[in-house]
Amino acid sequence: MTNEKFETNESPAESQAAEQNQEALHQEQPVQETEKADSTSEQMSESDQLKKELADWKDKYTRLFAEFDNFRKRNAKERIEILQTAGSDIIKELLPILDDFDRAAKANENLEDVVVIKEGFSLIHHKLYKRLESRGLKPIQCMNQPFDTDFHEAITSIPAPEESLKGKVVDEVEKGYVLHDKVIRFSKVVIGQ
Repeated sequence: MTNEKFETNESPAESQAAEQNQEALHQEQPVQETEKADSTSEQMSESDQLKKELADWKDKYTRLFAEFDNFRKRNAKERIEILQTAGSDIIKELLPILDDFDRAAKANENLEDVVVIKEGFSLIHHKLYKRLESRGLKPIQCMNQPFDTDFHEAITSIPAPEESLKGKVVDEVEKGYVLHDKVIRFSKVVIGQ
């Protein structure tokens, strides 16, 4: 643009006002551009903040996931250890009974009196049952009881010797056991029909 002055019918005051308007327009454009730059920088900083927040959440998630995975592994390991030590407690309680059987077998090598042998094994048998009962083990009573699938497993059925034994257990092939009110082995029985 050249600074040529055109002759117009304007007064010098009007032409001066027009020049000021043009200068003002030129000055407003950089202000608007600065405002645009400021809003862009705000958007950039807001974008950066969102990116930072996303990174923080990812980090927290990763740490939480790793912590949970460690907890799960530790819990599984502790469960296995508890099961192993629970079994060792029962084994330790049964070791004296095993020692009794060993002593009885050694003592019975030269014995000819059957009554003494029977009495020794009866004592050991009683001791074993008492130890297991102290741990919550109970035998299932089934003889002459009505057949119950919750406690009994029928092996076979035979004609009932008496009318009152129909549908009841006539014979027990293998004894069943309950541990803390939970069946761990069903009684194998013969049912009368």
